[in-house]
Amino acid sequence: MTEAAARSEPGTPPTGRMTGEVAIVTGSTAGLGVTIARLFASEGAQVVVTGRSTERGESVADAIRADGGDAVFVRADLAVEDDSRGLVRAAVERFGSLTVLVNNAVAPELIARDAALLGVADDVWEQMYRVNVVGPAWMMQEAVPVMQRAGHGSIVNVSSRTAERSSPRLAAYTASKGAMNALTRSVTLDYARTGIRCNTVQPGYILHDERDADLDDERRRYIEDMCLTRPPTAIDVAYAVLFLASSEAECISGVTLQVDAGSSAARARTFDYPPSG
Repeated sequence: MTEAAARSEPGTPPTGRMTGEVAIVTGSTAGLGVTIARLFASEGAQVVVTGRSTERGESVADAIRADGGDAVFVRADLAVEDDSRGLVRAAVERFGSLTVLVNNAVAPELIARDAALLGVADDVWEQMYRVNVVGPAWMMQEAVPVMQRAGHGSIVNVSSRTAERSSPRLAAYTASKGAMNALTRSVTLDYARTGIRCNTVQPGYILHDERDADLDDERRRYIEDMCLTRPPTAIDVAYAVLFLASSEAECISGVTLQVDAGSSAARARTFDYPPSG
């Protein structure tokens, strides 16, 4: 059983909610994407794992198969058009169709170089939009006709709380995630009547055991103060993605689902990334 499937709170044992679905999860060689891919597989989906690291990607796919799931790794750089479009073709070649697309990939190296408006380099603007907007658009262009032939499809775009509640020195990232949210609404308007749903999951700060293991008390309190409940973890976000991808959400399209521990409902703190000082 996968880590995601074994988690007792607030989840339940696998119920086959994704049986019969074929899913691509971009950025599934690390972090949140791994959790989404493994959860999907535990719920019965056939999963295309993808990212830029062959070693990590093969490891994730191997782990899914070892747990009894069905997965294949396809290396792709979403800033490259042929790679983005080729992922959809690879899913069809391997599994015969595609019914779920999760646009989750991020480029940490670009986020690390982001800045306030006056300091954003031209290549950061361009590459950030390629990864967060243009790459997902290329994939959706390829995926929508395949989903229409299948009779249904669900696209889930993973955005960020910063699209609506900006954090300092993230101008390019903030703008690109806002564009992703707008693209979700446009795709919904144009294709919902053909059976294609498109929604956004918008996480706040996601607490990560490894990254945040050495947080000092002051920094941890700062993160907790951003939340009205406990800080979310990757599995919390993955369950939200699972719901929107599944048939349980057949009447939901064009929404932005916040997974931010209630911070969007109040005048909570924004996250200062990277920390100043």
